[in-house]
Amino acid sequence: MCPLQVSRELPLLPPLRCQALVGAMPMISSLQSLFPGLSSWDSLDEMSLSNKLTPSTDKETLNNRLPPVVLPTSSTAGVSASHNKLLKYRRFKEQQKTLNQIVIDRALKGYKATMEEKYQRVPIPPEPELPSTMNSEQKKRRTNYLFMKKCVESNPVVPIQQQWLTSMLTLVPQSLMEGKDREFLVEELLDEVTKDFEMSMKRCVVRSVLVKPDVKGLEDEKEGPLPVSPLGLDFSRPWHNSFIQARSQILTNLHILHPTLKILLDIGYTTFSKLLIVDLSNVSLKGPIDCESLKNDVSLNCSKTEEKLLNTWYPRVVNLFTRKEALEGVKSDKVDSFYNCVATLMSNQLKELLRRTVEAYVKLFDPEDKRWLPLFKMELTFDDEKMEFYPNFQDLEEAILFIVTRIGQTLQNVQTVHSWLAGGPTTVTLDTELADHVIAWASSTLKRAIQANLEGPKKHFERYVERYGWLVDGTADTRIESFEAEEHNFDEYTAFIDEFLSLAKEIMSLPLLAHFPMVRLDCDDLKQGLTDKAKSFANILMERIVANHREENEKICKEFETIKERALKVPETTEEMMEMIAYVEKAKTTGIQALLIKIQECERRMNYLLDVFIFAPEDLALNATVLLWPQKINPIFDEHDDVIEQSKRKGESELLAKREKLILELEKQTRCMEEFTEFSELDRMQQYVTDMRALQKRIQEAEETVAFINKEETLFKWELTEYPVLESLKVNIEPYQKLFVLILKWQRTEKRWMDGAFLDLNGESMETEVDEFFREIYKMLKLFQQKQKKAELEKKKTLHRRAIVEEKLEEEKKENRTIIMCSSIMGQIKDFKENIPTVTILCNPGIRTRHWQQMSDIIGYDLTPDSGTTLRKVLKQNLAPYLEQFETISVGASKEFSLEKAMHAMMEIWESVSFHTSIYRETGVSILSAVDEIQTILDDQIVKTQTMRGSPFIKPFEKEIKEWEDHLIRIQETIDEWLKVQAQWLYLEPIFSSEDIMQQMPEEGRLFQTVDRYWRDIMKYCVKDPKVLAATSLTGLLEKLQGCNELLDKIMKGLNAYLEKKRLFFPRFFFLSNDEMLEILSETKDPLRVQPHLKKCFEGIAKLHFLPNLDIQAMYSTEGERVELISTISTSEARGAVEKWLIQVEDIMLRSIHDVIAESRLAYPETERKQWVLEWPGQVVLCVSQMFWTSEVHEAICNGPEV
Repeated sequence: MCPLQVSRELPLLPPLRCQALVGAMPMISSLQSLFPGLSSWDSLDEMSLSNKLTPSTDKETLNNRLPPVVLPTSSTAGVSASHNKLLKYRRFKEQQKTLNQIVIDRALKGYKATMEEKYQRVPIPPEPELPSTMNSEQKKRRTNYLFMKKCVESNPVVPIQQQWLTSMLTLVPQSLMEGKDREFLVEELLDEVTKDFEMSMKRCVVRSVLVKPDVKGLEDEKEGPLPVSPLGLDFSRPWHNSFIQARSQILTNLHILHPTLKILLDIGYTTFSKLLIVDLSNVSLKGPIDCESLKNDVSLNCSKTEEKLLNTWYPRVVNLFTRKEALEGVKSDKVDSFYNCVATLMSNQLKELLRRTVEAYVKLFDPEDKRWLPLFKMELTFDDEKMEFYPNFQDLEEAILFIVTRIGQTLQNVQTVHSWLAGGPTTVTLDTELADHVIAWASSTLKRAIQANLEGPKKHFERYVERYGWLVDGTADTRIESFEAEEHNFDEYTAFIDEFLSLAKEIMSLPLLAHFPMVRLDCDDLKQGLTDKAKSFANILMERIVANHREENEKICKEFETIKERALKVPETTEEMMEMIAYVEKAKTTGIQALLIKIQECERRMNYLLDVFIFAPEDLALNATVLLWPQKINPIFDEHDDVIEQSKRKGESELLAKREKLILELEKQTRCMEEFTEFSELDRMQQYVTDMRALQKRIQEAEETVAFINKEETLFKWELTEYPVLESLKVNIEPYQKLFVLILKWQRTEKRWMDGAFLDLNGESMETEVDEFFREIYKMLKLFQQKQKKAELEKKKTLHRRAIVEEKLEEEKKENRTIIMCSSIMGQIKDFKENIPTVTILCNPGIRTRHWQQMSDIIGYDLTPDSGTTLRKVLKQNLAPYLEQFETISVGASKEFSLEKAMHAMMEIWESVSFHTSIYRETGVSILSAVDEIQTILDDQIVKTQTMRGSPFIKPFEKEIKEWEDHLIRIQETIDEWLKVQAQWLYLEPIFSSEDIMQQMPEEGRLFQTVDRYWRDIMKYCVKDPKVLAATSLTGLLEKLQGCNELLDKIMKGLNAYLEKKRLFFPRFFFLSNDEMLEILSETKDPLRVQPHLKKCFEGIAKLHFLPNLDIQAMYSTEGERVELISTISTSEARGAVEKWLIQVEDIMLRSIHDVIAESRLAYPETERKQWVLEWPGQVVLCVSQMFWTSEVHEAICNGPEV
């Protein structure tokens, strides 16, 4: 039984007793590690109880060393192997016995001292027992383990032996331990080794004695059990025989000590000791070199050196092995091995030569000593709008690394001596390839050196890029484009140009060469390229301002040419002449001054451009033309004055001629106007209208002529001429024009009414038009009468003789034919108006054949009109005596017509009325929508139809109106049944689309499938032709819908019975509505559908925790508190019966709450209240708190008051 297990059954041991129990363990472990033979614990049973060592004992242990037992060489020299083995066994037994006795003595001595100390000490009062709630089982085990571990670690261990430290020091070279600081360091290291040994021994003892319990609070304790037996230790000697065998093979095959090979070594030393394949130490003295030249020189030198060695060293080697004594002492079966050794030796010599050459070359690039560093030529170039190095860094690096590669390629075809001596067709060459690590070292070293030495050129290049890179990276182009896109004056352009020109000068002033440790950088090409680039940008801007300058000069010349052209052009009209005069006056005052300012600005631009730009000959000619225009313009103005004077005289004479011609034309028109008063023949009214329009056209032309003359007079600044005769003509002709047009229109209308188709006449419209004609003619009559009276009064004033006036007035009264013509037309209109009642009665649109038959019976002959019947023919029949009887028939026909028209209007309305349908969710089935308007139209028309049936005039089409009424009522009944089926189908379709519902209600499901099939067929027909009349006229539609409603009523009764059954099985379903229950029952395969409705079924449960397999593990309150169920509820076992696993939830919910309350009650005394409150649900906390409060109050009452 381990100490930890003992501590679980017994109370805590005092410290001395525990130390006595485990004190012997470290020493025993130490002795076992020092003496592998001491592997049995049986001889140390007496030590297993106590081994408490006092401080004096510790010192004795540290001071007593067990010296190694070594037999003298004299006593063992002549002893056989078996006798030696016997002696070793005896020594081992003696050492074991001695050690056992020493350990036992010290353990007994420590035990006696411990017991004496215990009896002399004052007895320790017993520790008070703590309540079980304050000292849990885990805490006891943790405290016991930590105390036991402390006791074990406090015991001393056997220190490291001095001879082990000495053996460690012998493995360290003496040179590393010389010096004062080195000696101090050695002492520190030995102290550290000693401490590590003691810590390891203590850790080993703890691991071998104690077992760490699996309790909280010991996670950081990393002590674990030791291996059962040492691993990886083998003290046998299996290698001795192989060592002897290997040594004999080496002595047999070691040819390096042969005299011939010694001579070969001497030849190689004398030949290669001071030789390099290529010596580049003097390259730096030659000045800057080109990469390609260096590669060519190195290749040539390598070839020469290889050729030299093959002509000097190799023949000497071959001659060495052609001697007789070359193979002296070599066995015949070892000849090939001997020559292989020769080949290996030669290969090593050549490899060493190549390695030294590479190292010498790499040493040239030593960053600490740059005296021998080669100097390479490099250029900064400007090509394809790019700034680059030539050669670039990659090419330079490849050239430098090429030399290493070329050195490695040298002496790769040297033939072996054995192959040369054999002289066979097959040639065997020496392996002289450089080692990969040498090439890798050389490459990495050279790359670092190249990178370090190229930093200077790179920074120099970056300075160029930083200062002038914007010229080539598109920035300058962007600046110029944005600058040109904006509006800038000439001075801003010149400032921008000067910026580029000064930049070009700055670039050209930079140094041509830049010197660096490994590179001489030539910047000439880059400087020239950047300079040209800057000048090209300046030229772009300069071309722009030259183009602007040219454009401005052309504008100036164009304006002068325009002034010249306008000033010298002969005006064709007076208006044009006046505009020309005003234009030239403005040009003399403001135009020329503005142009002179522009010419001065042009001269200033030209002075700048002459210094920096070379003008083309045409530009120079244009500049000269601009400067000479101010001198050429004055003679042009003088010539303009002469042209204007001539044009002015010509225009005045033409204006006088037009005035005279206009006066003659007005006199002629006045005479024509006087002739209109004599027009009185009604048959020539068309001619009168034509003449009137011709006169009006001439008056309009005269008005235009007057306007032109007045305009010309205004331009010449003459007094405007007035023409009152023209205004009088316009006023006098207007009444005649209206009268003649009105009479002509009346004549044409009357002829159309009298001789047109009789049935096309409309009495109401005829009466309206006749009244309108009468009013207009009456107005014209009054106008001419007033005009006549006014003329008579004027003539009274002008004539002195009254008798003469009266006589003339009487004559005029007799001779005023216009008034007579108006009176005549009014008489015709009155006569025609008497025929309008006949037209109104006989041309009624409601008269049908039966009405004409009635009128024919009255008059005694057939009165039915045909296509040739006219009003004139009807009037000749003298129907006036029968009009009263005809009127009675016509009135009845009108009322019948209005009823028939209303019926047809109702039918026509339905031609444009259609059902509105929409797709229902994802079923693909359409449903009716927005039928309120259709029902409103139905109700309105049914009322109208029933009203019309009560009219006495409905008899001719009573059958039609009755059929229409029946049709409307059937439509209304069909729509009502349709909407009722649709409402129930919409409610039941999501329910019976669930497979679970179909399985649980098979009969109702079958009925619903029947209804669903009918419904889909009906809606398919409706969508195909959505017009109401067509959709509702389907044969048997109403009966089919009524049958569907009966089936749906049966389905609803079965559904309600099914839900009632579920509620009786699980009464908490009464808290849910039908829709909520159906949502749950339609998806019984998905228990998660119950989650939203749990709050209604279980007031305290907000949701359940479902596992991935849909088993229920816990429940949550609204506040998020979780309560684990005492057992998992399997929803799959219910096989879709939701009510079954909900009953399980109800049952296990109660049992789980009981269990949680019980656990919380047990945890209350053992846990701090603050922590306890946070660990349990709120309702459980309240319940348990009340339980403890009640019990404590009961106990307090029973115990009475405290004394």
